[in-house]
Amino acid sequence: MEREIPAEDLKKLYGSNDMVKADCGGCKGCSSCCSGMGESIVLDPLDIQFLKTNLGVSFEELMQEGIELNVKDGIILPNLKVAGEREACTFLSPEGRCTIHSFRPGLCRLFPLGRYYEGGSFRYYLQSRECPKEDKTKVKVKKWLGIPDLRQNEEFTSKWHYFLKSIKLKAAGEQDMRFSRECSMYVLENFYIKDYAPDKDFYSQFYERLSHAEKLLTM
Repeated sequence: MEREIPAEDLKKLYGSNDMVKADCGGCKGCSSCCSGMGESIVLDPLDIQFLKTNLGVSFEELMQEGIELNVKDGIILPNLKVAGEREACTFLSPEGRCTIHSFRPGLCRLFPLGRYYEGGSFRYYLQSRECPKEDKTKVKVKKWLGIPDLRQNEEFTSKWHYFLKSIKLKAAGEQDMRFSRECSMYVLENFYIKDYAPDKDFYSQFYERLSHAEKLLTM
């Protein structure tokens, strides 16, 4: 089930050029958002590609290091793994600092913002109950995210979200559970496990795979 967003958080939605009170000042002395998040940090194909490339590991090796697979609305997807009494992210250092900060996943980069999907796209909102850090200051959304080619990244994020949604809707209408399993294995193999050529544009490779997957989905 998708996480329900508190109504008060949706009273104001933001675009990438808007100012929002989200800057935590480097999270000095705080790593609250890196603990107790369970299976909530679901990873998209770009997240996995960044982790594989920067850590120099394969998907299988990542499974040993810091990710795991869980079922999300009938589809098996990877998420960051937590461990220990604090259920802390396995990429969190003993000093409470992120060891993959420069190439951290999109949901980590986004926090304390969230995405509200509507009409084939999304806007940002501030998660008012999630971050305990006080005295946050205003910052432009795109500066907070720090993502090169943000518009292209936003389009990719939307396409991926609605592609998964279409699979989940189709799976919900199928009586045979084999469809969900086959879709999950196809998504994992073609979007996560299979490497993207490092000398070619990630997004163009992703859209080529997406186009093929969408054709299969309509057959």
